[in-house]
Amino acid sequence: GQTIGIIGGTGSGKSTLVSLISRFYDATSGDVMVDGENVKNYTKEELCNKVGVVQQRAVLFKGSIRDNMKWGKEDATDAEIWEALTTAQAKEVVEGKQDQLDFMLEQNGKNLSGGQKQRLSIARALVKKPEILILDEATSALDSISETHIKNALAKLMKGRTVFIVAHRLSTVSGATTIVAMAEGEVKEIGTRDELLKKGGLFANLCHLQSLHVLETE
Repeated sequence: GQTIGIIGGTGSGKSTLVSLISRFYDATSGDVMVDGENVKNYTKEELCNKVGVVQQRAVLFKGSIRDNMKWGKEDATDAEIWEALTTAQAKEVVEGKQDQLDFMLEQNGKNLSGGQKQRLSIARALVKKPEILILDEATSALDSISETHIKNALAKLMKGRTVFIVAHRLSTVSGATTIVAMAEGEVKEIGTRDELLKKGGLFANLCHLQSLHVLETE
């Protein structure tokens, strides 16, 4: 039921860390446990049903929007799809297409903008209501206002669900119950936002650097 924010610079190992949960990679030492069971003991189908992943590079397939949404849940009804689209702030995107759910996407969603593709990818993960939701830079192509709308809409959905949020922007993980700060492929700090700020280590330094960047660009 927790929301875990994972932050760090490019190449710090954030995506690799969460990829161990869904077994995109296997741990070379130690164990990755889901519900007290080693992930290697789950079938791919069982693990897929438990975990929903939205990556920075939105992957959409040639076919209708409805078909793409059903990759999240094969037997999803139109009502379930529209509910997920609404939460992901993608309802207006689909409503703006002539054929709506029957609108045909090109391979990799080339006939959509980057932000539209990310919204649809988030919706697809939400359709199946996974126990574990991994958002790996999932809102990086969105402006801060759109990101805030999606975060607010996701808040209800996150209750009772384990959520991992991988991000560069500290604002993206501001609501996390626990924050993991990474560097050079290692977890350097774990704690609440306030705890890590008081510690004055990696997380506090990242906050300071991002604050300076905001001031410089204003």
